[in-house]
Amino acid sequence: MASAAIFSSLRRRRSPSLEAFLAPVDLTDVALVQTLATLSSELVSCFPNNVFFFQRRNSGSLIRKVEVFLLLLEYLMDSDSGSMSNLPTTAVLCFKELYLLLYRSKILLDYCSQSGKLWLLLQNHSISGHFHDLNQEISTLLDVFPIKEVDFSDDVREQVELLQKQARKAKLYIDKSDENLRLRFFSFLDEFEHGRIPNHVELRLFFVERLGIMDAKSCRSEIEFLEEQIVNHEGDIEPTASVLNGFVAITRYCRFLLFGFEEDELQLCFGNKKKPRKGLIIREIANTFLTVPKDFCCPISLDLMRDPVIISTGQTYDRSSIARWMEEGHCTCPKTGQMLIHNRLVRNRALRNLIMQWCTAHGVRYDPPEATDASAESFAAALPIKAAAEANRAIATLLIQQLANGSQGAQTLAAREIRLLAKTGKENRAFIAEAGAIPHLRKLLSSSNPIAQENSVTALLNLSIYEKNKSRVMDEDGCLGSIVEVLRLGLTTESRQNAAATLFSLSSVHDYKKRIAYQEGAVEALAELLRVGTPRGKKDAVTALFNLATHSDNCERMIEAGAITALVGALENEGAAEEAAGALALIVRQPIGAEAVGKEETAVAGLIAMMRCGTPRGKENAVAALLELCRTGGAAATKRVLKAPALAGLLQTLLFTGTKRARRKAASLARVFQRCEFASLHFGGLGVGYAFADNSTMNNSSLPGDVSVPMSISVL
Repeated sequence: MASAAIFSSLRRRRSPSLEAFLAPVDLTDVALVQTLATLSSELVSCFPNNVFFFQRRNSGSLIRKVEVFLLLLEYLMDSDSGSMSNLPTTAVLCFKELYLLLYRSKILLDYCSQSGKLWLLLQNHSISGHFHDLNQEISTLLDVFPIKEVDFSDDVREQVELLQKQARKAKLYIDKSDENLRLRFFSFLDEFEHGRIPNHVELRLFFVERLGIMDAKSCRSEIEFLEEQIVNHEGDIEPTASVLNGFVAITRYCRFLLFGFEEDELQLCFGNKKKPRKGLIIREIANTFLTVPKDFCCPISLDLMRDPVIISTGQTYDRSSIARWMEEGHCTCPKTGQMLIHNRLVRNRALRNLIMQWCTAHGVRYDPPEATDASAESFAAALPIKAAAEANRAIATLLIQQLANGSQGAQTLAAREIRLLAKTGKENRAFIAEAGAIPHLRKLLSSSNPIAQENSVTALLNLSIYEKNKSRVMDEDGCLGSIVEVLRLGLTTESRQNAAATLFSLSSVHDYKKRIAYQEGAVEALAELLRVGTPRGKKDAVTALFNLATHSDNCERMIEAGAITALVGALENEGAAEEAAGALALIVRQPIGAEAVGKEETAVAGLIAMMRCGTPRGKENAVAALLELCRTGGAAATKRVLKAPALAGLLQTLLFTGTKRARRKAASLARVFQRCEFASLHFGGLGVGYAFADNSTMNNSSLPGDVSVPMSISVL
């Protein structure tokens, strides 16, 4: 029936208070009339007309209808005819239907009173349609109601009959003033679409005078509400997500154009730092001293997955992390290095249910995904249209002006907004850098304000994801040194971690690897972060060290800086062991590297342990490191590896169950041992039938990159 359609539509809208209205009631076991009267009274008292900015006439009309029902119900309560036994069967059925209509009315009225103004404006036609549908169902109910069979007073009967006539004549009502405002909002979008920035006076008239959005705080609330709708509707939305992104960009532009860089907004930035960041569930779990099951964590971000999806290789990742990985143009699986056959993302519903059950059992809040797309196609559909891009350009211009000439507070806020603007989309990253943001962000790295420093280094990280921006960052005088200083002495843990992630991003360019390694204090700071950092910090540090290790000229520098000891120690850390073993495999190819690793007492034992219980990729890296150590380290190193307990069994296991690359390396290592004078004591004919493996290099393409804080870290 029509009521089900409306209810389904409202559920899709996910009104903030929807769940509060779904109170199941067994209408056969309660005083029906009294229950309806209580609900009607609550509905009338909760929604005075002044709470509605839009849909005032439709809301008022609905509430007046409820008032008539309340009059009818109160009369029945005061008379003997109000009991269930005295009511005609048809009247009882009508009252049960009225119960549902009252609750749906409350949902709709609450939706209109609590939603953002801009969202209500964009949904003007749809919401008006919901009011009209409710009115039609009330009219049907009144037509069916046996008014002549119930003992009403004359005045009550007149009120009900009048309502019956009015409901029959009611038509769909769309407020012309509201509709004109909606069309004006679309005209701003059209102007940006054609490369024109709307007049400042017109924007102020629309947002301030007409909509009553009076300050930065209320403007930001409107932005957040629109963004929430884009996320929650999962592509089933009108206007489309791409158009809504345009409206978000326009509103954000007006937030700065009309309200400037207010101090109270800056205080909001500081205040938010005291609370757990929404979506970073791992922090809340850490606070409860729980260990998250490994299978519940995304291999890229290491955070608890909120929307696990399966890619073509069969691996599962959190949707937001793998979507950013693909957006950057990568065509391999981050975990296995296999080529992706397609970019479709399939929800792992079974795993998501298990994660939700685990969170419920341990009292951990499980937030809905911040970005959920049904497929790669819907992800693409949510990309900004030209109007959004043009509005973002205008925003970037305002922000960079504040970075250059604003107060300390304005600069901090501008850095924060640039950081957010650069989170997604290579177009945003490109024009922000082209507009000259990098020199100003570099200066802010040395700020004594911890929030300013954190925002600036994270903004540089996000900008550096775009390939052309890497050279802009590296060529900016003093920028690399300033990033390293933040890594060494950053005022917050987040700043130091994001500085390490920035070095990882920059070091993906081969020509920059040596420059970064020989920048004073860089490798030392990465090694220190790998030793004592948070799990995320260790992941950032080890991936950066891995990238530096792929340049043969950096081996000596990494030894001098103590990176070898840190990498060997990281073999015991589940989150960093895989890349640590890979870096060691590269370092031991050189005699000085093999000698340095050989001096580490726990190196061989750590690699053996990884062969036993590491990830498939970790086992590959571990056996590769041991093979290279034997090849380059000479007889002493070979003998030391050979004497490692259980190595023979582990090699044999890898020869039959390991990945293709692991099998090649294991076969090569077995043949090396066969040539040793004491090999027969341990290995017999192990390795026979396996070709001697070539000296293949590590495939760096599978290492995750960072999109606005991490591929090894969380996006900020």
